[in-house]
Amino acid sequence: MIDRRNFLTLAGVAAGSTLILPTASLAEVDISPDAVFHDPVAPAIGNPDGDITLVEYFDYQCPYCKSNHPVVEKVTREDGNLRVVMKDWPIFGAPSVYASQLVLGAQSMGKYKEGLEALMATEGKLSNDLIDKTLSDAGVDPDKAMAGYKANRKEIDALLSRNDAQAVAIGLRGTPAYIVGRDVYPGAVDADTLRKAISDVRKA
Repeated sequence: MIDRRNFLTLAGVAAGSTLILPTASLAEVDISPDAVFHDPVAPAIGNPDGDITLVEYFDYQCPYCKSNHPVVEKVTREDGNLRVVMKDWPIFGAPSVYASQLVLGAQSMGKYKEGLEALMATEGKLSNDLIDKTLSDAGVDPDKAMAGYKANRKEIDALLSRNDAQAVAIGLRGTPAYIVGRDVYPGAVDADTLRKAISDVRKA
């Protein structure tokens, strides 16, 4: 965790925290709480009506994202009132972009969660062929998923661009990164850290 490295401060909120100013080129990036926590296009898992939202910036090729995903799932199940917004940030190359496109495209088939879970369970680097096989084995037709992406390409591409711009403006340096309340937790985090972060926001 970066103590009080408060992304809300970038948006002019929460006076008293350490001020981190965006560069001139990032000055117009919207990192308001509404933009980060409630992007209408970004998929969410867990309780859609949860009282607390956890945001995760991730990449399907990131080993730490994948190894930490069961921790996020465990805390989400245990809590029962947690909404988790998944922010694709494909920074590990072309296969990462392809994976994001397909899984986001699978939303049109009602297969987002299946795609997410299947790729998060892979190990090591991905290739387009391995992505296709993994999704197909999980019941997600990659051709239909790509068709879903193409049908919603403008919206999905804009989401990926927003995710990237937000991550850079917030000051993230890699994946995974989690945001709970006003705090940023870079890197893999254990269950107790997530539970405490959620509890602290509820008490605030």
